[in-house]
Amino acid sequence: MTHNAVRFRPTPLRSARRRSALGASTLGSVALASAVALLLWGAGAGAAAAQPGRPAASAASDTATAPAAAGQPLTNLAHLNFLLDEVPLAQTAEHTTWRLAEQPTALAPWTYANRNADGSYTRIGGGSLDAATGHWTQGAYNADDIARTAVVYLRHWKLTGDAASRDHAVQTLRALTYLQTATGPNAGNVVLWQQADGTLTPSATPKELPDPSDSAESYWVARTLWALGEGYAAFAGTSAGADPAFAAFLQDRLHLSLDALNRQSLARYGTFDVADGVKVPAWLIAGGADASAEAALGLAAFSAADPGDTVVRTALTRLTEGVAAMSSGSVTQWPFGAILPWNKSQSLWHAWGGLAPAAVATASTVLGRPDLLKAAVADSAQFTPQLLAAGGADNAWSPTPGEAQIAYGVDSRVEGLVATATAANAPGLLDVAAIYAGWFFGANRSGLPTYNPATGAAIDGIERDGRVNPNSGAESTIHTLLTMLALDANPELRAKALGIEKTVATAGLSVVEAESGTITGGSVVTPASAWTGEANLSGGAFVSLTKGGSLSVPVPASDQARNVYPIVNQTEARSGNTSWASARATLGSTANGGAGAQGITDAPGRLIPLSLSRTLPAGATAVTGTASGAAAIDALLLQPLVSTVTVTGAAGDSTLYVSAARESIVRPVLVPRGFRLEQAAYDAAGRPVVHADERGNPARASVTVAPGGFTVTHLTRR
Repeated sequence: MTHNAVRFRPTPLRSARRRSALGASTLGSVALASAVALLLWGAGAGAAAAQPGRPAASAASDTATAPAAAGQPLTNLAHLNFLLDEVPLAQTAEHTTWRLAEQPTALAPWTYANRNADGSYTRIGGGSLDAATGHWTQGAYNADDIARTAVVYLRHWKLTGDAASRDHAVQTLRALTYLQTATGPNAGNVVLWQQADGTLTPSATPKELPDPSDSAESYWVARTLWALGEGYAAFAGTSAGADPAFAAFLQDRLHLSLDALNRQSLARYGTFDVADGVKVPAWLIAGGADASAEAALGLAAFSAADPGDTVVRTALTRLTEGVAAMSSGSVTQWPFGAILPWNKSQSLWHAWGGLAPAAVATASTVLGRPDLLKAAVADSAQFTPQLLAAGGADNAWSPTPGEAQIAYGVDSRVEGLVATATAANAPGLLDVAAIYAGWFFGANRSGLPTYNPATGAAIDGIERDGRVNPNSGAESTIHTLLTMLALDANPELRAKALGIEKTVATAGLSVVEAESGTITGGSVVTPASAWTGEANLSGGAFVSLTKGGSLSVPVPASDQARNVYPIVNQTEARSGNTSWASARATLGSTANGGAGAQGITDAPGRLIPLSLSRTLPAGATAVTGTASGAAAIDALLLQPLVSTVTVTGAAGDSTLYVSAARESIVRPVLVPRGFRLEQAAYDAAGRPVVHADERGNPARASVTVAPGGFTVTHLTRR
């Protein structure tokens, strides 16, 4: 479960509520990861009934299971079904739900599920359990996971017509709307936590913001809108299982939360705040493009089903305009087209909650607003391939790549790529999506599958050194299943993703610490915390240079030119420049200060990678900076003009070539005897620009990569 009560900070990446990354049960060695995989693939998902406050353990099997065969669905809801429990609901003045008098219970998923030694799971709540009351310090169930669970069941019902999924969608939507505050000054906001006996926990321990949790807008309000919008679209239709009365109830509840947003952040539509000198939209939900995007997904589904509801259409328009306004960078400027998630930082991107490209792409079609699509295309076609080449599905760039990898982040990228490919008619993005989705089948740091289609179980995360968290809580299960649903709905993409089982190599954006260099007229500074309030100091330290000081940083040699991005901890006040050069070339300069007014951010100044005007020549082994004023240099980001990701599996060997250049680049490729190289090149928007089939020298070929675009190659036998 991922929340943003207190905004996510990548290091340390340990929210009290976010056990889905790698929480208390993280394994202590890479060697144990193989044992985890055997447990994952052998665990069953059946469960004995649980009494409130006393979670059940799942059944276990010690028979390993093969991946889903061709043609068989990847989506298996068994583990998600195991997480569900029956919740008693009491009628109150502020909390009620659909037909509560007739049915005083609903279904909600336990937040976490810990792996037992025998391969079974035990469902648990958040925080610690009071054995006397059966209450958890946070709660057993939470609105975020209930909402997203409803989305899974809704999409599965729509895709397959499964009656059980329809029923589970109804019940989880009933549980979710019970958490909405129905009357009073906080009407439309949502209580986050609920105990197993149905008791609401508006103020958890430790405290979460907003506190009480329904006292202001929040991520759980955004996710409630997501579920209500998709629920309305499903039940308002004319297909089997439609229920106009239930759809009308969902519409009323969606309007209830929209009324709250219109009193809160959306009341500021069209106004801008300042964040380190940059104008940022002031009307995003809780300041987040991530939260706003998840709400927009629900509003887009609703508006597609009922375009005449102007209240919903207006909110969708305003939210997606705000999300698109957070698009940042370019092919040669960090963060390379990503939609930044938080209006209080210009140097933090995170993968979880990263559904912004999916939201603006979908809304561009629903609203007839092709201008919104530009942000989705830049994020999907330019930033996401660079993300893959920098080491894979990392959970954050802050601003350097790092952190664990989790299903939430991977699913967000896959869904964004699929939605943008459809809206922009950009088929190349589906090739990138297949490589990304390969994470679930072994193309990740652990080298092991993270999902078992025979049981529906997932894992809660992979650490940077390959350690695996074997637990399978609600958030990880939900987002794994959302990707599986996307694959099952796209058979060609599904086949490509299943053929990718291992990441052979990545060669992309890399980090060289400034403190590794030779310092003249300066020193290494190690603050008490690496977190600045907006970003993280790479390696926890930086180099402070005085006026006239210099820093010579050794860099690995490369056979191609590279873009260099010095990461500068800029002050608000101007402080001269730092001029950068290699032994053979002048590269450009960066400003030591002039970050702009602090505005709404949590700290003055900004820690930001800055572009240089010239590339570092091939073969260079050092970069030197000379400061004309006081400077704080954190690190250097090195970006090859052509980065690569190589994967393999049942479908053979494939490589993704990613451009960070302003012109086409041709790269030589060695082709093994008996093979030929097939390639498909795409421009910076993911559209085809050339289809080449090398038929010349059987042992040597070349790959052409379009400016800012990418090329996918595949080795096939002759």
